[in-house]
Parts: sequence; structure tokens; C-alpha cells
Amino acid sequence: MSGSGPMNVFDIAGRAMSAQLVRLNATASNMANAGNVTGSEAEAYRAIKPVFQSVTDKPGVSTVKVANVLTTDAKPTKRHDPNHPLADQNGDVWEAAVDSSAELVDMIETARMYQNNVQVLNTAKSLMLETIRIGK
Repeated sequence: MSGSGPMNVFDIAGRAMSAQLVRLNATASNMANAGNVTGSEAEAYRAIKPVFQSVTDKPGVSTVKVANVLTTDAKPTKRHDPNHPLADQNGDVWEAAVDSSAELVDMIETARMYQNNVQVLNTAKSLMLETIRIGK
């Protein structure tokens, strides 16, 4: 059964954690830009999302990596605010295309997945230490 074993557990969980960190950073960027206003639709911030890709290094062992981080095609919200310093000639501004509620849900889900992988690593470490202790 070559290719399996404790090092794979650490590798798989580590890669999953790295991918979740990218996802968490994207969510943080989206949340930081939520509510931002610009003077044109083209300049308005649009939410970003990582694209995950399954990777099979060894037969039967799949991990995940971030293939890309894409800008979503969400539409900024036009708002009539003629007194805003960034308003265009029509008195309109555009709010960033970020769904704060969806981003919060994403953040919670990502944090849970990350924590699950931490638990996997802790369990694997405990089992290895116990195996070493028994072997003495």
C-alpha cells in the first residue's frame, strides 16, 4: 500500500487548508470592498471567487488546488446621489457588486472547513505519537 500513510494525511489536509485560505482571503477582499462607491459602472468593484481544481498526484489520492481567482460577473448597483463627490454627469454612483450576506455565509463555511482540516491534522499527529509511544 505504497503512497498511503500519515504523510499523505498531512499533505492532503495541508493542501485543503491552503485552498481554504485563498477562499478566505477572497471573501475578506469582497467584504472590504462591499459598499464602496465609484463614479462609473466599469470602475466598480466586483466580487472575486477562487476556482478549485481536483489534483490526483498518486492513484487513489486526490487533493485540491486553486486553479484561478476570477472576477464575478455580478452587476454593480446604480444609485442616484447627485451630491456625492464621485457622481457622474447624471448624478449617479455605482456601488460595489458584493452580496455581503452571501460573503458572510461563505466565510463561516470556509472557517469550518479549515477547522475540520486542523482537526484531521491533530488526530493524525496524536495517532502517530501514540504509535511511537507503543513502539518504544
